[in-house]
Amino acid sequence: MQVLVIGASRGLGLEFARQYRAAGDRVVATARSDEGLARLRALGCESWPLDLLDAASVAGLGWRLDGERFDAVILNAGIYGPRTQGLETPTQNDFDAVMRTNVLGPMRVLPQLETALASGAKLMVLSSMMGSIGQRSSSTGWLYRASKAALNSVLRDAALALGPRGITCVAVHPGWVRTDMGGPNASLAPEDSVAGLRKLLARLTPDDNGHFLHHDGTPIAW
Repeated sequence: MQVLVIGASRGLGLEFARQYRAAGDRVVATARSDEGLARLRALGCESWPLDLLDAASVAGLGWRLDGERFDAVILNAGIYGPRTQGLETPTQNDFDAVMRTNVLGPMRVLPQLETALASGAKLMVLSSMMGSIGQRSSSTGWLYRASKAALNSVLRDAALALGPRGITCVAVHPGWVRTDMGGPNASLAPEDSVAGLRKLLARLTPDDNGHFLHHDGTPIAW
């Protein structure tokens, strides 16, 4: 299988790259830093430099994708931003950093991927339960929540555009995972979250296109 992981320098992205490579798949994975690229090469991945905040870097991704046909794409890059508890106004810099990374980045990358997806390919965007409006019960981290709700909207549009080609696009909640973002008290180890997400991706069908799912496949309200 041909797999592309966007944002794989650490955390869940790195774990996706590790597990798919261990399964014998060809893995192309992106990172911003030289250190991240070196970690990916050490796993046996093809490592491509990519900075979602740099339009020229994303344009370069389009050039690298020419002639590729990926069976699975995981779009993982994202940041949390300020850890607010209520209606605390974000600074302009925090707003720009979170929205550009979590929303503009995918909106730049997804059009580049259109011709690099194999027939029947599956595209998984790492969202968060915190982006759900229908199941929201807290305003903690409201900037992050807003960015993930916007990302879910982007995913739905991608599903509408790509679904007619037999490509299945989903947004997923990976669970509360022990990463730099999730913290040490989270309930899931990265390897367990990714193992579940890989099983989910493998069993996706066109009927799942445009859905928002837990890592175990349970639907989440938008």
